[in-house]
Amino acid sequence: MHVILGASGQVGSGVVTHLIENGESVKGIVRDEKKAAVLEKSGAAVAIADANDLPSLVAAFQDCSTLFALTPESGHERNVIGQTKDILENYRKALANSPIKKVVGLSSMGASHETGTGNLVMSYLLEHAFTGMPVKQIFVRPAYYFSNWMMYLGTVMEKGILPTFFPVDLAIPMISPEEVSAFVANVIQTEEEDGKIFELTGPAAYSSKDVAKAFSDALGKEVTAEQIPKEQWDSTLREIGFTPDAVKNFIEMTDAVINGKTTADKDGTVQVKVKTTLQEYILQHVPTTPPAKTKTASKPKSKTPSKAKTKV
Repeated sequence: MHVILGASGQVGSGVVTHLIENGESVKGIVRDEKKAAVLEKSGAAVAIADANDLPSLVAAFQDCSTLFALTPESGHERNVIGQTKDILENYRKALANSPIKKVVGLSSMGASHETGTGNLVMSYLLEHAFTGMPVKQIFVRPAYYFSNWMMYLGTVMEKGILPTFFPVDLAIPMISPEEVSAFVANVIQTEEEDGKIFELTGPAAYSSKDVAKAFSDALGKEVTAEQIPKEQWDSTLREIGFTPDAVKNFIEMTDAVINGKTTADKDGTVQVKVKTTLQEYILQHVPTTPPAKTKTASKPKSKTPSKAKTKV
């Protein structure tokens, strides 16, 4: 049985779906019991557990052979890296008390850097969390998720403006999270070499201008990309609920992306290019009715726009 952390999240839920469609036995882990019913209807077993609660993880990892692991983040952490280390220590201890022999981790491009990349350091820590343990370890580093841009859809539809933290002409690798889920599910099911790292990108790199153009084409209205001035980053992130430490790490990550520190490593990693284009993704996900109004900025769920944690 494969146990999936973050089974109600964007990538985790997709992994569950693909595995079940392929006839695999799956146990999905969720924190919120209210989300269990959807998973159960899909055919998955469900465990209610919190990454911060070791006993619940130990119980959830029983009777399983493969673990899909990720580093959760919300923007509400008082100590982003410290709390990540605590969670990974719980994963390690729970693994040591389980029959699991294989770990597939959802990492992020930029994970090769130990410091200086903000939230992406979480992926570095994940890739080193199980060192020395008798488990096979494979990691998947996706590029920046197309879905991050959908968080701005309300502003796009209401004002014709796409806010961005990046220079509007900066092109970075991007990817469909659905294709990430499908790829991860395949890695879980197949025999891969221990220590293998896959770096996933879409068919092209895209800029914020390209994203605005994709929204324009999908909505039939003019959309303009506008970079949020750096002096407003702190206040913008605090306004949407980020803690001071989450703000610090997000800004450090964004600077790392802009400075080109989070491109594909290509040193001992396997490069994989998937098919879905930005235009196809936006066209598929723009609703036929206007969404509810949203705040000007939202936190990307993937960690690396080059995560991207990124992430989930």
